[in-house]
Amino acid sequence: MAGETTITIVGNLVDDPELRFTPAGAAVVKFRIASTPRVFDRQANEWKDGEGLFLTCSVWRQQAENAAETLKRGMRVIVQGRLKQRSYEDREQVKRTVYEVDVEEVGPSLLRASAAVTKNPSGNGGQARGGSWAGAKPTAQQPAPQQGGGWGGGQQASTASAPAPAPGYSDEPPF
Repeated sequence: MAGETTITIVGNLVDDPELRFTPAGAAVVKFRIASTPRVFDRQANEWKDGEGLFLTCSVWRQQAENAAETLKRGMRVIVQGRLKQRSYEDREQVKRTVYEVDVEEVGPSLLRASAAVTKNPSGNGGQARGGSWAGAKPTAQQPAPQQGGGWGGGQQASTASAPAPAPGYSDEPPF
């Protein structure tokens, strides 16, 4: 939607993701992320932590189930989504305002860790935006791509859901 605030946050999970289901059966997972800026104090010649930002994040449907299986408290993650503001009155009738993120994408940060990606065999398999998961394990429905791809090199194996690339073109990055 136009006018929405998109935000990308890198931080640590404060708690384990909490998976729930709506009455209609849609999965939703909530978790909190803490992002703390660090600044170098030249006078003290050391790094100092700034004020931490804590945001509640919501992930929906299949991605919620994937996040609940994958993410754990303390993990460093990258979250991209829409920033939302919500106001309410607490039990003492004090008006409060909170900021939350409706997550579009979430994954582990690979700055100081490694991760193995496993493609889910059901649904659209992570191709909601027309992309493919490089490095994902092939399933019986999707054969492994042929070796020797790259820019201008050979063709990749096609799948039933995606057309074969044009001759001489590959969507693999050049590195």
